Amino acid sequence: MIPVQDHKQALDGDEGPNTGGMGCYAPVGFVTPALYAQAVDQILRPAVDAIRDTGIPYKGVLYAGIMITNSGQLKTLEFNCRFGDPETQVLLPRLESDLVDLLDATIDGTLSAVNAKWKPESAVCVVLASGGYPGSYATGKPITGLDGKADGITVFHAGTRSEDGRTVTSGGRVLGVTALAADLATARARAYAAVEGIDFEGRHFRRDIAAKGLTA
Repeated sequence: MIPVQDHKQALDGDEGPNTGGMGCYAPVGFVTPALYAQAVDQILRPAVDAIRDTGIPYKGVLYAGIMITNSGQLKTLEFNCRFGDPETQVLLPRLESDLVDLLDATIDGTLSAVNAKWKPESAVCVVLASGGYPGSYATGKPITGLDGKADGITVFHAGTRSEDGRTVTSGGRVLGVTALAADLATARARAYAAVEGIDFEGRHFRRDIAAKGLTA
């Protein structure tokens, strides 16, 4: 899979408390082929080797959260046996290959014979969170503006539920608004334009998602 950059802190400029992720984008320009290879050699391959050495026949997703320090070192934050959230919200819209084929190859042990193909477009996801998140927050707030989104815009539901025929909030991270466009600047602009059309009481989101990507 391709690298995706998440934005973990709750506030603009990477300020505030840590969250599950306030938005992300791909491609990530500063992740060069050499840096990608470094991550594989130093983190991913040793992890896979260690799993194999335990005798566990693991076949599935291994998601690595990695931080790049100011000195260029790679530090592992976490591993998960699932796709990342919200990283997958920009990963899958850019995937040209059939995901089922990739998963079947994983099960069959033939993944080395499959090459994942990617769309050239850029993708940006902006998370709409409940007011107060990642601390305490209210739920049950009606959400408006979910209908009639333009082509290239996908709204992923996270902390929502149906109540009396309406969609209301039911979690901290409520929606992931993703835009796919020819370049990162356009995808970012389209994502934020879609965000402005969605509202609920206490709505909170970062306004600098993918800004780093534009300067990479």
